[in-house]
Amino acid sequence: MDNFSLKKYFKNQYLKESILNERMGFKKNSWEYLTDKEKKEFEFEIFDLINNAYAPIGGNPNYKSPTNVAGSEGDANYLVIDFDDDPEFDAVVVDKTKQSGTKLASLGHDNSKQAKSLSVNFLSIMLKRPGHYIEVSGKLKDILVAKGVPVVTDKETIQQVMKGKDIEMNDDGTYQRYLGNELHTKTMMGNPL
Repeated sequence: MDNFSLKKYFKNQYLKESILNERMGFKKNSWEYLTDKEKKEFEFEIFDLINNAYAPIGGNPNYKSPTNVAGSEGDANYLVIDFDDDPEFDAVVVDKTKQSGTKLASLGHDNSKQAKSLSVNFLSIMLKRPGHYIEVSGKLKDILVAKGVPVVTDKETIQQVMKGKDIEMNDDGTYQRYLGNELHTKTMMGNPL
């Protein structure tokens, strides 16, 4: 035990994990979609990222436990990125394919300033593209408006995108709907089809 070096141990452990991630096909500094198998494998890590982002507002109603990632939200696509020295994902953007295009459904981060910025910037770039949209409120809405993401206020467009959902339109172009048994006021942003 006299020759044991904690620093050397952690360095070797990091190298093993980095090699493992590269073998698994994950590259540093690159947004990549998870496969269905990877959703299940990384459900705890993805849940933690999403939970970090939504903790200030009481959590995301669609993600109550890690099993939601591959379970009830298994139809979602999970874009992940790892950009720092540790081998874990630093941010996630979640989208779903809908009739009106790609709905950005959620995001998550490791609570670092860089991960928060990267995930929101990536989200805003996606939302400026045709066929991408999101339902938002609160601080994220304000950030996306400041980044120039279009706000959708046309009643017919909103009703077409939300077809089948029980919504009540407000005079300002926002709408109300129930999520997880709670009434929320939402704003549609982006460029739905």
